[in-house]
Amino acid sequence: MLLVLSEAQRADLDFLPRAGAAAVGELGRLAVELLRRGAAPRACETASRKLNIDVDTIQHGVEGLTYLLTESSKLMISETDFQDSIHVLGFSDELNKLLLQLYLENRKEIRSVLGELAPKLPSYHNLEWRLDVQLASRSLRQQIKPAVTIKLHLNENDDQTAHVLQTDPSTLLHLIQQLEQALGEMKTNHCRRIVRNMK
Repeated sequence: MLLVLSEAQRADLDFLPRAGAAAVGELGRLAVELLRRGAAPRACETASRKLNIDVDTIQHGVEGLTYLLTESSKLMISETDFQDSIHVLGFSDELNKLLLQLYLENRKEIRSVLGELAPKLPSYHNLEWRLDVQLASRSLRQQIKPAVTIKLHLNENDDQTAHVLQTDPSTLLHLIQQLEQALGEMKTNHCRRIVRNMK
């Protein structure tokens, strides 16, 4: 699978051939640090003085490299696919090898950082349900009013929480149809490709 870069992302990486191998190594280190700790304007200013390159150019280069490394790591792109993806940028073989080495050295760490940044969503634990039917009341002798009560137990950050929901059967049927439709869509090739790329 090839990684496709937009024109803006290509523009961010355009100055790399002029910067040299030392600058690319420094920018790669800054890109990984950006993922670990967040934005560091002082680090970009220091790199700008050391490499004698404009601060904005350094920041755009770091952002471009960060995108290249994160997307490649997220998609688990192979060596050959990564090389093919950066080959279209028109860089020299030496620079392509340097970027490949940067990717291979840092992809496991980048994936672990991205995994930590992913939101922790509640997960299903148990479901209890009860059907209540009101047959009559003081004012109405013949009345049928069904209600479904659902108690949903979820695991959230090693804690169990329970949510009680109550609905009528027609709304519950509509909800079931919508969930079945969503499950059916998950079996399409498009959704499978998205889920595979998210892992």
